[in-house]
Amino acid sequence: MSTINPSEGSSDLTRRRLLAGAGVAGVGAVLAACGSSKTAAPASTAGTTATTAAAVTTTAAAAAATTAAPAATTAAPKAGAKGDLTFGSNFSNDKPKAALQALVDGFGNKDVKVKVNTTDHNTFQDNISQYLQQPDDIISWFAGYRMRYFAGKGLVGDISDVWGKMDGLGDSFKKAATGDDGKQYFVPMYYYPWGVHYKKSVFADKGYKVPVTWDEFLTLCDKMKGDKITPLVAANDGKWPQMGMFDQINMRTNGYDFHVSLMAGKEKWTDDRVVQVFKNWEKLIPYQQTGVNGRKWEEGAASLGAKEAGMYLIGTFLTGQYKAQADIDDIDFFAFPSIDAKYGQDAVEAPIDGFMMAAKPKNPEAAKEFLAYIGSAAAQESYLKVDPSAVAANSKASTAGYNALQKKSADFVGKAKQISQFMDRDTDPEFASKVMGDAIAKFLDDPKTIGDTLKSVEEKKLTIFNK
Repeated sequence: MSTINPSEGSSDLTRRRLLAGAGVAGVGAVLAACGSSKTAAPASTAGTTATTAAAVTTTAAAAAATTAAPAATTAAPKAGAKGDLTFGSNFSNDKPKAALQALVDGFGNKDVKVKVNTTDHNTFQDNISQYLQQPDDIISWFAGYRMRYFAGKGLVGDISDVWGKMDGLGDSFKKAATGDDGKQYFVPMYYYPWGVHYKKSVFADKGYKVPVTWDEFLTLCDKMKGDKITPLVAANDGKWPQMGMFDQINMRTNGYDFHVSLMAGKEKWTDDRVVQVFKNWEKLIPYQQTGVNGRKWEEGAASLGAKEAGMYLIGTFLTGQYKAQADIDDIDFFAFPSIDAKYGQDAVEAPIDGFMMAAKPKNPEAAKEFLAYIGSAAAQESYLKVDPSAVAANSKASTAGYNALQKKSADFVGKAKQISQFMDRDTDPEFASKVMGDAIAKFLDDPKTIGDTLKSVEEKKLTIFNK
């Protein structure tokens, strides 16, 4: 993948350019849960985030012409492969698991028997390096640095020829699927933004207003506390969910360019700007649920759904935890509030999820045929019909069935000036999983330790990034 200087980021994607490709209904045709882990010859992380932003523009423009397109816009590849195909999946929660099965069931080649091997989401991600030593034919994973790392290690297979068989995935998504050697190793399926989620009924009943600034946010937290509602859901089991809080506060405090430079190992974690991020975060801790490191994100979703907590910074995959349509329809989100007016709310996070092929699949012909199918509009429509918590990567996927949150998600990302992926996708995998996960967990347990913790983070960063 070609790289750019972190200072360039995607700031060149002005609001005017993004909106030019967005349209009204068409914004909904582009970019699930994040995890942790990474290590290797690092290309600039800013390259990934910039391509994500461009992907939104490219696919959104095409989507405007296909809003009312029929469900099977892109046909599955012609049958040819035969035999058994194994699919390693981290789609372990009920709705994503059912959605993936619907996608599998829609595969047109009945001469290939697809077996899905599901592993708990956190376990899958924590042990991906070991898992890839004895993999399934196809593996669920993430775009960006995390994909490039494993491609660089020779742990996943070259699928450049598959990209010649797919229609509807723009050049920017192709860049997000490209390794440092210029070959493709990933098929994107969907994307989703991170935002502060809330129940519309709670805000309406209490007269709460969506905050735009940091002071408004803190004032709202005080009001919720006075109304006996815990203002902020706080979950960090697996040590990845609260990475999102760091990302948001850092981009709002120091700007996108500093954030991607920090993720690339080019800034010091002992820098006063990083210390200020944690000082700002410390102001939120009195409003958060206690016991954060022992709470699963799914349990946090239940707290929000039960109106025990008022707001939740999380990806839109949150709605996959709710079964009743009324509960899903009651969820909305807003951009994380502005802290420094110089940076405003320009940057958002929008990870891209998809699939890779093992370096030595048992059935390479079937694996490539199935990956081409995954990249089709038909496959992505079949998935999102069951789990409508994200937005299709394929620009030819119909947006006619998108719910309000999906439409808002595409518009939200389409209007962003800069887009990040998520800490554990934008930095070295080893640094994210073995250093930052522990550091954030320690801070949440005892904020006063942050000075010593950041010194330790900086020392470990130097060791990892200088390998």
